[in-house]
Amino acid sequence: MFDINFVETFKGLPPEIATFFISMIPIAELRASIPIALTVYKLSIFSAIFFSVIGEMIPVFLILTVLRGVYSFVEKYNLPGKRLFDWFFKRTKHKFEGKYEKYGSLALILFVAIPLPFSGTWSGSVAAFLFRIPFVKAFLLILTGVMLSAGIVTLLTLAGVAIF
Repeated sequence: MFDINFVETFKGLPPEIATFFISMIPIAELRASIPIALTVYKLSIFSAIFFSVIGEMIPVFLILTVLRGVYSFVEKYNLPGKRLFDWFFKRTKHKFEGKYEKYGSLALILFVAIPLPFSGTWSGSVAAFLFRIPFVKAFLLILTGVMLSAGIVTLLTLAGVAIF
């Protein structure tokens, strides 16, 4: 059900801290951290959600505050990472663009809330950057999506449905 490397990588840490760090990993996010916290670490539902949500929101803050500067630097000096940025930006914009035009803020919440790979906080934060959603608004919309996703993942985990 889980890539054992997540558990092995953080095995020396307290379960709460390991859960926090797992939720920060792109693609894994709380789709992996909550099930691991509940089934492997045996944390309470509250602890699993709390440490997963806090960990998941750290990259959101960093992406929303530093991405513009980092990309400008990479673009200005045509550094090797520019192709990766451009690919990720193009893919995210293509995946999100029609939905944002049609549904507005609700699109960002749902984009983050649906617990599928490439539709979590990392991609949602990049989408907010690309569509120039103001920081506070983007942060609150993404947090709302994260809370919904945490509820969905927790319910699926408790029902025994493997999602990662």
